[in-house]
Amino acid sequence: MSLMIEYPLTEEQKMLKELCRQIAEEKIRPHSRELDEKEQFPAEIMKALAQADLFSLCIPQVYGGMGTGLLELCIATEEISRVDGGVATAYAASFLGMFPILINGTEEQKKKYLPGLASGKHLAAFGLTEPEAGSDASGVKTTARKEGNYYILNGTKHFITNGGDAEVYTIIAVTDKKRGPRGVSAFIVEKNTPGFTFGKKEEKLGIRASSTRELIFNEVKVPAENLLSGREGIGFISTMRTFDQSRPGVAAQAVGIAQGALELAVEYAHSRVQFGKPISSFQGIQWMLADMATKVEAARSLVYSVASMVDRGLKEVGSASAMAKMFASDVAMEVTTNAVQIFGGYGYMRDYPVEKFMRDAKITQIYEGTNQIQRNIIALDLIKKFGK
Repeated sequence: MSLMIEYPLTEEQKMLKELCRQIAEEKIRPHSRELDEKEQFPAEIMKALAQADLFSLCIPQVYGGMGTGLLELCIATEEISRVDGGVATAYAASFLGMFPILINGTEEQKKKYLPGLASGKHLAAFGLTEPEAGSDASGVKTTARKEGNYYILNGTKHFITNGGDAEVYTIIAVTDKKRGPRGVSAFIVEKNTPGFTFGKKEEKLGIRASSTRELIFNEVKVPAENLLSGREGIGFISTMRTFDQSRPGVAAQAVGIAQGALELAVEYAHSRVQFGKPISSFQGIQWMLADMATKVEAARSLVYSVASMVDRGLKEVGSASAMAKMFASDVAMEVTTNAVQIFGGYGYMRDYPVEKFMRDAKITQIYEGTNQIQRNIIALDLIKKFGK
């Protein structure tokens, strides 16, 4: 199913889109149901994505990357999500863990960690969320105290995507409680560091191919050179800058999930016969499909526009990124729910793939800041810019 709107993509971007679609159809779709049912991390698929150089997107060539922009990452994430949102989560979460290093890392940190992430040899994860700190990024309790040439980390992170499967972790921790958000720092922590362990793997409603685990820090000694940027106090701003670039990726995931569900709904409406004719001939179904397609294209246009803003180097993109994430994820939830409705009773059965798309869509409204938080960001920026 081709897109309804022609987007001004370069030939390289069109080739990337086609490559990702081919990999998704050949390497992911045949295993999607099994990965979901077994809640199995797609290690072999991650290797296939690495072999296609898809982990090198967004990373400058000097560090082993392709030197592309955020739009390319959104295109790749969308196409993978069109087939399996869980696999796309595992893929995109590595970039979430990588972005703080790319944005705020020292030259030494970039040279040490980015090549391994660009090659896909290593995966990354981002450790922010805690029992009392989810959407409130300033409320972290994990601590880091300086002792000689080390920082000692103590605390627990939870709901961490790629937890246990990633080799590189960007961890947000408090270095000076008295300074509030300005006392929050970021650290690069390697897997297998003594005292760094993992809790249980969460059992989830959707995106079940991705791993979600607790990260547990018990007197973990992290070399001082792994303090992100080499300065304390940049953890909060690094998190906000990371979200500015990662939220369009979540939006792209939502668009891909919605697109996949729409295609299934159109195909089913053609083949399902009721009252002697395909249900695609019924005006009620036609209007549902028309609304679904229009909203998917509107969401895609917003995602591509915001990603292009980031790639052009625009600084004030926070509210635009929030708009893309909020709108696209709301569209994904609506479109996948309507796709299940079009399937009728079959849509509720696990023999058909459409119910998985609805389960996968829900998390896009929640992680990397709930949509209520996105609305707060948008409204506050709106009032600041246009309020009297």
